Amino acid sequence: VQLQASGGGLVQAGGSLRLSCVASGFIFRLNPMAWYRQAPGNQRELVASITSSGTTNYADSVKGRFTISRDNIKSTVYLQMNSLKPDDTAVYYCNPPIGRYSNYWGQGTLVTVSS
Repeated sequence: VQLQASGGGLVQAGGSLRLSCVASGFIFRLNPMAWYRQAPGNQRELVASITSSGTTNYADSVKGRFTISRDNIKSTVYLQMNSLKPDDTAVYYCNPPIGRYSNYWGQGTLVTVSS
């Protein structure tokens, strides 16, 4: 199982970024997917999730600003992040949150939001 996240970078507050995560090694279209983030000194937290049928869920802190989506043909999950805040600074990871693959984590992608 591989989870290759990309798209992070340095952005000013109020800006936008789009993260991508390409998954392999399991049947992507049958699995829910999620984005997590971990800021320095903090525990990893769930940011957004999407079921295999496309139902989405968001942490209160990102509702209305972030959008999760998936492309089952490309085995890719996306996170569109708008109106970014310094508190969004973290390493972002994708992960299939339920089932036998939930222990697999990629290297993540770093998002830094400057004030």
